[in-house]
Amino acid sequence: MSYELNRALAARRAPLPTDAHVDAVTADIIRGAFETVCFESATYLGRAASSPIINQSNERNAAIVDAHGRLAMGAVGTPHLTFVNQMETRWGLMNQERYDWGPGDVFLANDPDHGGGHLPDYCVYAPVYDAQGKLVCIQTLQAHQGDTGGKDPGGFSLDATDLFTEGVIYPCLKLVHRGELRRDVFDAVVRNNRFATFGGDIAAMIGGVQHAVAMLDRLVEKWGADVIRAAINQSIAQTERRVREEVAKWPDGTHEATVFIDHDTAGTRDVRVHVTCTIAGDQLTVDLTGTDDRPELVGVWNTFANTRSYVMCQVVAAMDPTIVKNEGYFDAVEIVVPEGCIAQPPPNKPAALGSFHPACEITEAVCIALSHVAPERSQPQLYKIGMPNMVVGFDDDGMMWMDQGVDCRSMDVSAVAGLDGWGSCPSALGSLILSEAEDAESRFPILNISREMTTDGGGAGQWRGAPGSLNVKQVLKPTSATAWMVSAEHPLSGMCGGDDAIPYTNRFEVGSPAERPILHTAQDLLPAGAVIAYQHGGGGGFGPALRRDPESVKEDVLDEYVSPEAARAKYGVVLTGRLEDYTLAVDHAATQALRAQMAA
Repeated sequence: MSYELNRALAARRAPLPTDAHVDAVTADIIRGAFETVCFESATYLGRAASSPIINQSNERNAAIVDAHGRLAMGAVGTPHLTFVNQMETRWGLMNQERYDWGPGDVFLANDPDHGGGHLPDYCVYAPVYDAQGKLVCIQTLQAHQGDTGGKDPGGFSLDATDLFTEGVIYPCLKLVHRGELRRDVFDAVVRNNRFATFGGDIAAMIGGVQHAVAMLDRLVEKWGADVIRAAINQSIAQTERRVREEVAKWPDGTHEATVFIDHDTAGTRDVRVHVTCTIAGDQLTVDLTGTDDRPELVGVWNTFANTRSYVMCQVVAAMDPTIVKNEGYFDAVEIVVPEGCIAQPPPNKPAALGSFHPACEITEAVCIALSHVAPERSQPQLYKIGMPNMVVGFDDDGMMWMDQGVDCRSMDVSAVAGLDGWGSCPSALGSLILSEAEDAESRFPILNISREMTTDGGGAGQWRGAPGSLNVKQVLKPTSATAWMVSAEHPLSGMCGGDDAIPYTNRFEVGSPAERPILHTAQDLLPAGAVIAYQHGGGGGFGPALRRDPESVKEDVLDEYVSPEAARAKYGVVLTGRLEDYTLAVDHAATQALRAQMAA
């Protein structure tokens, strides 16, 4: 639990030792097989788990880490989880004798100070050996669990000042020994969690990993361990070469960006994230020097492993998408994270909320900086939500239920060059589809009143950001509700001349005498029948709005993405006719004159 450990975990690893040589085709066949294994493992978990966070929202990720701790293949699931798994398993690798590793073992980890993301992201992993008993690789499976056994349900404590407040911490815990479940350990892990489905979800993770290990065993038997090792080496080296080739195409230079969080959970304002991206030949350096390091900050500490992952997600987005996402990216890109800042906190800092902020601001700042060299791939695809409206109650048997507010919504989907923002969630959340509102209603005493996109809720631009949605929900029984509101003063950035998205807002007990805005944080008791309304911010625009095709603006007005007033004020488009009877038409001469006047 130290900066020295972080340096050791992040240090570059050597290629695997092997005498085998493989051609590019064979290496790619094995790489494709690894990808299939990850898909199978993640799909197994998605189908076997009971939590809607996993089986509907798909907040899970599978990856293969080699015997030296390098990311060999990843992954299926949420992109920011892709680049965390190898850090978490490296701690176990460094302590194989201590934890008595062997064939058939399965381990659990979630420790932010030992290479993990935030505490709710549980990582289950298992080693794979060859016929001589030598380690070949490690199958990992990571998923966000609905609770961590901490002070507050869900693991998100607005007032936490240390990691222990947030829940039970597992640096490396053996769940299965030589193929046999350690029932005492399993029962202890399950007992330290409020979620009724948690035991089944952890069992599903174990099963998903074991299913993947069996597939990997067959691959090792078919190709031979040395050929597998050679294929891993070649794939990682190829990624590094291709990343460096991409960087070498960019002009040398230094580009900076600063992004702010409205406030931490204690009210300290304008928490700063600063990024400097330097291109020198084929070397890209991402330096977070200048990022806030005030020790009194609360709730805005991101783990070191998470910071590296969020940086890399945006670097990957700026590159050719056909480049394989593996350790080669980390070998090609230098990431500098000052010790003690909110992106690499001192030991035992609470980090659950850090995966929202400053993680999103780190990605956003990297995107803004790289937009100077890769504008065609630039848009911060992230979630600026502070945290969803989480409501918690207890049923008649005293069992806790929790609606984490991750059901359907539209938010933060920004435009990119040539494409308007679309969908319900940004690409940073990947296959995080969001669970069905109807499913939440069948599980919990809540009613989803509406999920409506907000007109003018996306940033204007040559390509328009997607509108955010106003999510209105009613609780049918007395509940407690928790919220942390940010991105009201610093919403999602538009890019390359596009407008920022609309800000987030939130109100509790809507329509009653007690109606109130949530401006900072809330841990409130709501009576039965209370209504809450959460306005999600939209996506940022890309490019100047005056360059948008006037006919596209007309279609936006017909679809109610854009109001007639904004069509004129933001886009300089003059419309004739009426929206009500769909007789709108563009007055091209008047539009040209208005745009010339606005541009001047």
